[in-house]
Amino acid sequence: MSSAIFAAVFAFFAVAILVWALKHLSATLAVRYQETFTSSARTNLFDMFLFIEPRQLFWLNMITLLSVPFIVRIFLGSWIVGFIISIILAIIPRFAYKYLHTRRRRKFVHQLPDALNMIASSMQSGANVSSAIEFMAEEMEAPMKQEFQLFQREQRLGVEFNTALDNMLKRIPEDEFQLVTAGMQISREVGGNLAEVLLRLSSTLRRKIEMEGKIDALTSQGKMQGVVMTLLPIFIGAVLYQMEPRSMGRIFTEPMGWALIALIVIMLTSGYLSIRKIVAIDV
Repeated sequence: MSSAIFAAVFAFFAVAILVWALKHLSATLAVRYQETFTSSARTNLFDMFLFIEPRQLFWLNMITLLSVPFIVRIFLGSWIVGFIISIILAIIPRFAYKYLHTRRRRKFVHQLPDALNMIASSMQSGANVSSAIEFMAEEMEAPMKQEFQLFQREQRLGVEFNTALDNMLKRIPEDEFQLVTAGMQISREVGGNLAEVLLRLSSTLRRKIEMEGKIDALTSQGKMQGVVMTLLPIFIGAVLYQMEPRSMGRIFTEPMGWALIALIVIMLTSGYLSIRKIVAIDV
């Protein structure tokens, strides 16, 4: 009798210690995840001139991550699939930031020829570099407008012209803009005709962008094939699930089905990335 009581007491304290340790560990991980998420969101959103409160994004993200397993459990009857989807959703923000950065930089590059033409035209009309840039920044749309207005603010605070250009290049690390900054800096240092240099750069960049557009048009069919071949198995699986829910439901509830889902995801991802690499042509 005494040994049974001792075992029960020992088990009680062991469970209590385990619960306390898990609670402490989960609280620590939650705080660390919140700090990492908000810090990354604040930095990335600031770089893209998106003034959104990071804490609001964090709580929206947490509500989504915690609700997805229950929603999947209701419709598919599997906790495992719900947790897998939550893990995928947890890492999506990192790729979303990268996608938004890339899209913003490409839009900036496409605006460069017109911006350089405006600066060169203003300089040929008698304006100096600062006035020409100010006029261009007022007329252009974001992100060109935002970046050059920040460039002007830095100059007003005493930052040198070349240093302000280098700071902008760090925010827009594109080869086209590196060519522009190098041309502007060299022209200012050696005393060349900056307006003529900018016009030549504008013409060169415009031809390059046109060539990239033609290549994108020619490779768009291959890109679409990659998307279709990736989504087709998922569509077929959804149709089969509607036709035979009992048989297809075993994929989401049995270990062999989970392994099959993981294999499908790996193969589809590998195929899609391979097609994207084949049709990606650098100019």
